[in-house]
Amino acid sequence: MFDYEWGKHMKGFNLSRTSRAVALSALAFPGAGHYYLKHKKTATLLLLVTGACVIKIAMVALNVANLISDRLLKGQIALDIPSISLAVKTELAAQSDIFVSLSTWLLLACWLFGILDAYRLAQTATKMKQVAEN
Repeated sequence: MFDYEWGKHMKGFNLSRTSRAVALSALAFPGAGHYYLKHKKTATLLLLVTGACVIKIAMVALNVANLISDRLLKGQIALDIPSISLAVKTELAAQSDIFVSLSTWLLLACWLFGILDAYRLAQTATKMKQVAEN
């Protein structure tokens, strides 16, 4: 349906295939470089795991924000930055569990894996192309 080449908008930058894949994985989302390199299963897996981690972290952040705003509206927290900052730190410590920590580390691991694996796949594809041309 859509015949859009990933990275087409980067033509003026004269980037190699490897650089484009790494840039997409690093700057867009984990898996974007894999999608660009036509490794759609890996891209989908990275996107799903990353999405689940982001949703978990966002749910905790929104819950803390709601609790703090309720306490602000009730006058339980003073309207100054140090008081609000302390309340946020306290609520985050109370809300944090093993799943939040796991989600944070898994998100970081997916991002690093996405960048490094996109680089590896692009380099391998480039070498294979050079061998085929010779």
